[in-house]
Amino acid sequence: MSRVTTPDPRPRVVAGAEGGGLVEGRRCTACAEVVAFAWPACPACGGAVEPARFGPEGTVWSATVVRIPVPGRTPPYGLAYVDLDDGPRVLAHTGGPVPIGARVRLVPGGNDGDVRVEVVG
Repeated sequence: MSRVTTPDPRPRVVAGAEGGGLVEGRRCTACAEVVAFAWPACPACGGAVEPARFGPEGTVWSATVVRIPVPGRTPPYGLAYVDLDDGPRVLAHTGGPVPIGARVRLVPGGNDGDVRVEVVG
């Protein structure tokens, strides 16, 4: 029996020059749509895309604290949707509760592949 593999749905975060993380994604050359994933074509217009990096800072659009057990996670833990300043919206783990509208910075380096943010200022 063959093993089915699926790609990791989380955006890839790499270390940036200023110590923060950068999301590796794509930008459409036709309509400038940005995405946090390696799409082969623009999801908005179907145009050609080019590699782009986004971040490291953004604004919390929505946030929650998860209190139910999920395999591989110990509750409670925070999650937030973050609108990156120059890029897409990404789902990120937080160190705890964060208010909507808070300024956050991507944190590089997590070995588990999760996108993480920390509150700035």
